[in-house]
Amino acid sequence: MRTQNPPSGTIRAALGYSLFRRLLAGLAVSQIGDWLYNLALVTLVYERTHSAMWAGIAAAARVVPIVVLGPLGGVIADRFDRRRVMVASDVVRLALMVMLAVVAATHLPIVIVPLIAAAATAAASPYLPCAAAVTPILVPDADLPGANAARSAVTSLGLIIGPAIGGVLLLLLGSPWLAFAINAITFGLSALAVLAIPANPAFRSATAQERPAGLLRDVADGAVVLRSHPQVLRLVGADIMCSLVYGMQTVLLIGVASRAGLGLHGYGYLFAGIGAGALAGTTLASRAVRCRNPRAVLLAALAAVGLPMMTLAVVQWGPAAILLAAIVGIGAILVQVITETSLQRTLPPEIFGRAYGLALPASLAGIVVGSLIAPLLTSVLGGPGALIACGAAAIAYGILISVPHRQPAVLAVQAS
Repeated sequence: MRTQNPPSGTIRAALGYSLFRRLLAGLAVSQIGDWLYNLALVTLVYERTHSAMWAGIAAAARVVPIVVLGPLGGVIADRFDRRRVMVASDVVRLALMVMLAVVAATHLPIVIVPLIAAAATAAASPYLPCAAAVTPILVPDADLPGANAARSAVTSLGLIIGPAIGGVLLLLLGSPWLAFAINAITFGLSALAVLAIPANPAFRSATAQERPAGLLRDVADGAVVLRSHPQVLRLVGADIMCSLVYGMQTVLLIGVASRAGLGLHGYGYLFAGIGAGALAGTTLASRAVRCRNPRAVLLAALAAVGLPMMTLAVVQWGPAAILLAAIVGIGAILVQVITETSLQRTLPPEIFGRAYGLALPASLAGIVVGSLIAPLLTSVLGGPGALIACGAAAIAYGILISVPHRQPAVLAVQAS
């Protein structure tokens, strides 16, 4: 039931649907717990081993499984009831977080920690495809941009609030076990929020009633449907480009913080600026999606990512650097919401999970690739040169996809 009548396509309009609010509540508590847990995970491993390599392995265990198993997660989202899959994912992760809390509290071998972290990420692989597929069921098409912006907003809030809570817990307790326990509680709350959404046959895709094909065939079907929508592929490419930039930022912003006089703590301030910018950008996302000239909007969003990165090459004042980082966050979140809405509106519901299960890992892989490319560029071009190259690449891609193609309907995101 709608509780109010704000303008269509806005976050407020999407929040007018009680069932969507329940889904969003589950996402919110889970995201805060996830970012809290991320900080605790790396801290635990480093405290036990005093090894940057082991800390890096633990961090990689949080990302690599979703890149590798993302297509499988998409297949699961299409084969089974999506509501039940989300609840099962939360319950499994709850149990794994309890195991991590026990490891942290009892000083069991540290090698167990990355393995549990990888298992938790693997259990999460079907969750986001399910959440993205369920959103159009809970919210009418006209308010879909606002719903996607709201989901992005809770992710940004989690990025800001989660590490802050984790830092306080580590400061007060000196041990990360409670952070893992709290994360377990957030998964329990998330499962309860999803269970509060009434069961509905619409949560099962049309293909879920059919005899499942082989895994490789299912994954191939997702690739085929993406290839058949070149306008969507271009948008997915834009999202991957933003992820590539983010991956490069994990390396390049260290030098920016130093040049801007922010010190090592300034590295964290710059990423907080990105998160704050992303949160602010969600308020613009619904308007961006409804714009009658989507090519221009996408170009502007990628320019908002690229131009500040180029400017950071010469900035030597801390507040200006944080502001520029926030503008990058705004541009990236606009690209993300535009891409998500296009996928939901364009792709067939019965195969959405499999297509999304390919697009999401590709985007996350961009972060990994970016973090690997940045040191190479820095060694060749220097820090400022690498920043300029990074920003120029984002702008160049924006120009490339803004050029009209032979097919008249280039972008699936249209004014509602």
